[in-house]
Amino acid sequence: MAALETPVAELRSLAEQLKTAEDPAAGFPGCLATVKQMTGLFRDEMYRETATESLFENLLHILKKTSHEIDMICKDTTASAHLESYLVLLSECFRCLRNACVQCASNQNIMRNLGLIDVSVQLIQLLQKLKTDLESLLTAFRCSLQFLGNIATGNRESQNNIWRLAFPSLFLNCINHQDEKINGYCCMVLFTCLNTEKTKELCEESNLNIALAVLRAYRRCPESEWVFLIVTNHLLKCPELVKAMYAKLSNQERTTLLELLLSEILGGNLAVNDEMATFLASGFQEKCQAVLKLTSTANHEDEEALVVVRLLDVLCEMTSNTAQLECLQSCPGLLEEAVAILRLTHVSGKQTTNVFTAIHSGTGLEEISHPVIGFKSHLIRLIGNLCYKNKTNQDKVYELDGIPLILDNCSIDDNNPFISQWAVYAIHNLTEQNERNQELIAQMEQQGLADNSVLESMELKVEQQDTKLILKSVRKMPNV
Repeated sequence: MAALETPVAELRSLAEQLKTAEDPAAGFPGCLATVKQMTGLFRDEMYRETATESLFENLLHILKKTSHEIDMICKDTTASAHLESYLVLLSECFRCLRNACVQCASNQNIMRNLGLIDVSVQLIQLLQKLKTDLESLLTAFRCSLQFLGNIATGNRESQNNIWRLAFPSLFLNCINHQDEKINGYCCMVLFTCLNTEKTKELCEESNLNIALAVLRAYRRCPESEWVFLIVTNHLLKCPELVKAMYAKLSNQERTTLLELLLSEILGGNLAVNDEMATFLASGFQEKCQAVLKLTSTANHEDEEALVVVRLLDVLCEMTSNTAQLECLQSCPGLLEEAVAILRLTHVSGKQTTNVFTAIHSGTGLEEISHPVIGFKSHLIRLIGNLCYKNKTNQDKVYELDGIPLILDNCSIDDNNPFISQWAVYAIHNLTEQNERNQELIAQMEQQGLADNSVLESMELKVEQQDTKLILKSVRKMPNV
């Protein structure tokens, strides 16, 4: 361990000199060189495990002295001649501490007990006050957050200590910082500290801005791993928080939240409970007619309508899983609203030529990019799911005159991929063990109001695989 003993002794001597030095800046170059040497050594597990408490005490003294000098500069900007030297030394101290924490709980505990977390949080707050364009300021800021992330990793006491000192103001300020790396490192610390109890704290009105800031950070930097992990591993798994956030978000932000929800549901990473399912269904019912704005080319990107489209996507996926199906089948008004909006969009497409008008080019190769593409198809899928082995809902669609409406959507439509397949699937679910619905379709066939060949030619069947409802073809067509 001789390699570590020399810089430790040098650091002890330098730290003592700084305590009484009239010009602390004069001793900073020597401190910097010594701390850099230790930073390199602490990349090796052997040196991390042999570090002593006195070493970290000396680093603490240097941080405190540097903090004092920077505080003086904040109060008197004319004394800023050595600011960059202070910031560079700060950065190196935090790198050294960061490295010493890696997979070393004993060092984490020593540092925490010495008060290094407290001093670090105070320093970060101090750095936020500095008015300078120096790159070294950003570097010090980033390194300090990296240290907090490392001292918290796998260490519950350190996590609780950071949470007590940094929540909510420091987290909020750092997540909203203009520097993307500071955002990312802050989210690393936040993710490391979060658990179920702490996530619930975000629901409080005074703390909700933290959750909102995280989602907005994701919109700015969707490739940020830590931001994504906070949203998917914590925020989306707290129904109370999702509801509270949803009420405060813009329509664009709601669309982002719903896309993340959909992705997690599709990936099997999120189990939506009845509370969340009912909330999303209510949101769809309340706003679904906004989708009619998309009939106008001038409104083809209407934000409220795009939220409705995403809500329908989520509802379709949730009702394709037996875990949420029963809840949504009994959700008051959901089936009625789905049939009503299907009728409105269908009639709108027949009255004038717009995005709800059924078209069939015959090639199937045209590029389809309008946000409402597939909306009617998904409505029929939702209706079919809600009627799956549910006599009450089967009868409700009959009473709403929804069966002829669905049969009228059996034709191929480039604006609604797979609409004929979903229509057949819905008819299957509507007629299964329901003689009245079967008789209605038989009467329509006799009167020429329904083309039986459409149903037969599809050669489709519905199977339940595990908890998913799958539409399959006996002709070995791809699943839809």
